[in-house]
Amino acid sequence: MSRSRMICACLLPLVYLLLGVDGYCQYRWMRCYSNSMSLADMVFVESYFYNKLEFLVFNSTVGRYVGYSDYGKALAREKNEDEHLLPYERGSVDRLCKGNALVYKSHGMDKKIEPSVNLNLVRPVSSNQLAMLMCSAYNFYPRMIRVTWYRDGQKVTSGVSGTEELADGDWYYQIHSHLEFTPKAGEKISCVVEHASFKEPREFVWDSSMPKAERNKIAIGAAGLLLGLVVCAAGLLYYRKTSRGWILARPRSTLTY
Repeated sequence: MSRSRMICACLLPLVYLLLGVDGYCQYRWMRCYSNSMSLADMVFVESYFYNKLEFLVFNSTVGRYVGYSDYGKALAREKNEDEHLLPYERGSVDRLCKGNALVYKSHGMDKKIEPSVNLNLVRPVSSNQLAMLMCSAYNFYPRMIRVTWYRDGQKVTSGVSGTEELADGDWYYQIHSHLEFTPKAGEKISCVVEHASFKEPREFVWDSSMPKAERNKIAIGAAGLLLGLVVCAAGLLYYRKTSRGWILARPRSTLTY
């Protein structure tokens, strides 16, 4: 190796080290667009960028390359004259876009998992706070879902709050909606859930008779009382059975002279 070549080889890494974060960058971006589930209107777009500026693009709808700068226009003329390149790029709609979209559609877009819905009273009414109901939907897919509150058949908009669809990290989602209200005797409150997995919206009615926690307390108390009665009855029967085996002896009289 000559001395001049050795000097160039040593200086080249130094030039790269001196380049700042604003150094030049060129990249290519390919993407697919479709507005229908049939994928009939699929469009393939391929863009070329240099230093964040697009200078060349291929659009399958146009069927040719289009340049946006002097260099891009010259490159577009060169590529458009290639009799093998243009048919290959036009075929990207079927080869890249529709092929991958059908895989995603069959494994993702067509997948429908019904939500598990719970409607509970999370805060009873008090002197300084309204009562609050929470309607929660868990483990559903796809993401789009709608939760609506109804009170005696009328849609409720005031006092309603909630979350957006929350990702669980495993392709499933959850959502929570809250309703603040003042309870009235005999009223009917429900949340209606609309989802792609349902053939029609489903209504979930709140049971205002007694909160679930209170019912659980009563059930546990009743079970404990029943167990106590059984133990008492068993003890009484055992006592009566064992007491029959004893014979009381008459005390002997003592005579003194």
